[in-house]
Amino acid sequence: MQFSVKSNTSPKSRIQGLVLGCYDDFKLSEMGRQVDSQSAGRLAKLLKRDDFSGKAGQTLILHNLEGTNLDRCIILGLGKRDELDADRLITAATAIANTAKSLPIKKLVISLDDVIVCDRDDTWLATKLTEAFNDAAYQYLAMKGKQTKSEPITLASVELLTEADRSKAVKQGVKLGGALSIGKTATKDLSNAPGNLCTPTYLADQSKALAKQYDSLTTTVLDEKQMQKLGMGAFLSVSKGSDEPGKMIIIQYRGAAASVKPHVLVGKGITFDTGGISLKGGAGMWEMIYDMCGAASVFGTLKTIAEIGPKMNVVGVLACAENMPSARASKPGDIVTTLSGQTVEILNTDAEGRLVLCDALTYIEKFNPATVVDVATLTGAVIVALGSQASAVFSNDDEVARNLIAAGEQTRDRAWQLPIWESYQPQINSAFADMQNIGGKEAGSITAACFLARFAKKYRWAHMDIAGTSFKWAGTKKGATGRPVALLTEYLLQQAGRPA
Repeated sequence: MQFSVKSNTSPKSRIQGLVLGCYDDFKLSEMGRQVDSQSAGRLAKLLKRDDFSGKAGQTLILHNLEGTNLDRCIILGLGKRDELDADRLITAATAIANTAKSLPIKKLVISLDDVIVCDRDDTWLATKLTEAFNDAAYQYLAMKGKQTKSEPITLASVELLTEADRSKAVKQGVKLGGALSIGKTATKDLSNAPGNLCTPTYLADQSKALAKQYDSLTTTVLDEKQMQKLGMGAFLSVSKGSDEPGKMIIIQYRGAAASVKPHVLVGKGITFDTGGISLKGGAGMWEMIYDMCGAASVFGTLKTIAEIGPKMNVVGVLACAENMPSARASKPGDIVTTLSGQTVEILNTDAEGRLVLCDALTYIEKFNPATVVDVATLTGAVIVALGSQASAVFSNDDEVARNLIAAGEQTRDRAWQLPIWESYQPQINSAFADMQNIGGKEAGSITAACFLARFAKKYRWAHMDIAGTSFKWAGTKKGATGRPVALLTEYLLQQAGRPA
């Protein structure tokens, strides 16, 4: 979708759709007064009908308003004038985006006149508007048959009208929102792809193609023979059960001198998770195409960073495997040796994500990272704890955790910190190995993070469990959300020197 920014002009030319913000006091903005004047006061009268209250997110479509050249004048409720905060703006932006995509129009004009978010600036406002329209327009159609009739979205462009002194900030927001949308779309496309298409090899091929698209990116791929030579016994204990070979994919963004320490993102990429020998129940198993959302979000974040071009270095590692219950698969009770030299007793083969991640976390020591964030759909327990509203953050460095949470607050792609106190560690101690890969019924998300923490002692590290936030599974609305690309991008930009 194309976005443009123009200074306010009189709405005299024909416009297919003009959006005017309206608070619950019904006081018209300057643009609203011009439309009202052209309509001989009809706009003001229509706003006071009983079916429109001005509540944030409420919309009212006025067709062919007499006296104007507007095919549609769309009134967007903004709530109380002094309470238009980040959350209410996102509610309103989502509402207008969903309304507009259902209309048979190619171009929409949005007047930002009098739209002021009390706790955010104009760049943030434009970013969220851009994201909202791209999110609303997103469709995963790659696997639809040629004869399938889908409902086309005709909306192709959005023009933001604003005062001249706000124009620069709004243009910056549109640019950032566009870059985020590109990354989020890439994340959604990979996440929504079925397991018979999106294999570790497919993700490796997509990552190589990404590097060809951007001069600032390079991609290297470790195959199973290379991982075997390195000693990644935990990773290979997962991938060996599948005919699809595992891949460790390294995407490097270079925006600064080689001497500048990189920030590293590590994504869990289990392209399908049956549970292995510890087989999952059949009901809902299809959701496990989303067990690679961590890797997909790292991929999307690197694409967004390449679009923006900050002066920093970033490394993205995608730890990709398929977890299957073949005769070669790991058995409960097996003991494997990790790249770090620590041994793991595998008591449940369905706790496989931490096994691929632990070797990745050891591997990335070679980059001498400034910080490390791993991202994974790691536990169902986190959904019980936090639902779908927030991702969980665990960290061995409180500053890293605070920065991630601050990035989530800024973007409203929110996260919440949970503890990994030393008192939880005994739950994963093993009688026969250095540790076991499950910690019992209590605090499942925490003990999973405690497991990873044993492999992240040489750098500042955080783990994000995104099992509840990275996808939705309800009926026809199912699909990937693109989270936490916005959070991770904001976090990285802060590390590059931009204030939160």
